[in-house]
Amino acid sequence: MAISVIMPALEMAQETGKVLNWRKKEGDRVTKGEALLEIETDKAVVEIEATGDGILAGVTAAEGAVVPVGQTIAWLVQPGEAPPKQTAGPQTGRTGGAPAPSAAPAAAAASAPAQSAPTEARVSPKARRLARELGVDLGRVRGSGPGGEILASDIEAAKGAAAQAATAAAPAAAPATAGQIEKPGVIGRLMAERTTQSWTTVPHFFVLREVDAGELVATREKLAPAIEKAAGVKPTHTDLLIALVARVLTQHPRMNASWAGEGIRLNPDVNIGIAMAVEDGVVVAVIPKANTMDLGQIATQRRDLTERARANRLRPPDIAGATFTISNLGMYHVDAFTAIIVPPQAGILAVGAIADRVVAVDGRPGVRPMIAVTLSCDHRVVDGARGAAFMNDVAGAIREPGKWLR
Repeated sequence: MAISVIMPALEMAQETGKVLNWRKKEGDRVTKGEALLEIETDKAVVEIEATGDGILAGVTAAEGAVVPVGQTIAWLVQPGEAPPKQTAGPQTGRTGGAPAPSAAPAAAAASAPAQSAPTEARVSPKARRLARELGVDLGRVRGSGPGGEILASDIEAAKGAAAQAATAAAPAAAPATAGQIEKPGVIGRLMAERTTQSWTTVPHFFVLREVDAGELVATREKLAPAIEKAAGVKPTHTDLLIALVARVLTQHPRMNASWAGEGIRLNPDVNIGIAMAVEDGVVVAVIPKANTMDLGQIATQRRDLTERARANRLRPPDIAGATFTISNLGMYHVDAFTAIIVPPQAGILAVGAIADRVVAVDGRPGVRPMIAVTLSCDHRVVDGARGAAFMNDVAGAIREPGKWLR
């Protein structure tokens, strides 16, 4: 029986995905779990694996095509079997129903004559919200989604077309200064787009704490030999912080919540995102249900995610569902910094280096290993008092990690 290959939904607000390259070509035999293609989402480049055995056939999405989530883009068939005939409509099932044809991208009519306003059903919630933020008239946008539905990508295209028209009408600008413009790669471009969107639409506020990290360092040194012997990986300070912060988040559900457009969504699981530097920028990989994992499990999964992120081999589950993010620049000897929130999360914790500083110890000057942690909060979800209470518990967990790791 034929197995449909659909454009997956890897994140909550995702409407489309872009096919970057096919690892297999039509007619190739594919085994379950084998890399099939790479797609680009709003957050990252992800490797998609085959969900079954078969021969790749009926490919409808060429490399570079932007495809609505749920639409069939190929089939895995058995020898001698023909792929099902294509009919309209996105697919969500395994087989049987006919897949949707590859939708031709519709040009956004930013300067076209006004059309009648689209009905509610023909505008996705994300597109409607983006149109309000960018000041785009929905009546002048032609949808490229199933049944003519207007997607967020159509709004962005309309805004871009309007900007180009305005630029063309403006007087010629003075020549740019000498030098080359470095064009970012896929990850760099996505990072630029997402951080700009977050910074301009999310009301950030920040809470900073400087904490004695002596027990944090001692706990890692105490636990590391046994974990390295059992799991083959030496836990880092980041691993220990992931374990501690995940446990603290269970006591602060608002800090683990998400902004859902019209209200606050309380997330049932604590899924920690880890900001990871790659060649072209930063990606956020996810450790799901980190509050239920021991330090060895976290260290093992974090190392695996790091290696695959640097090799551009992240899978869909690796970037999906983060409820809170940690960004650690301590290894670069950064004392303290503030980080930009990853929507729709309510917060991100920026971690600086552990360094000896002169501080008051029992009323006298003393040298202690100190760490600066800075919390960025979405004020729509978390107010100052909640953010401060969360940081108070994070500071307590760093000072006495043993109490939280039992």
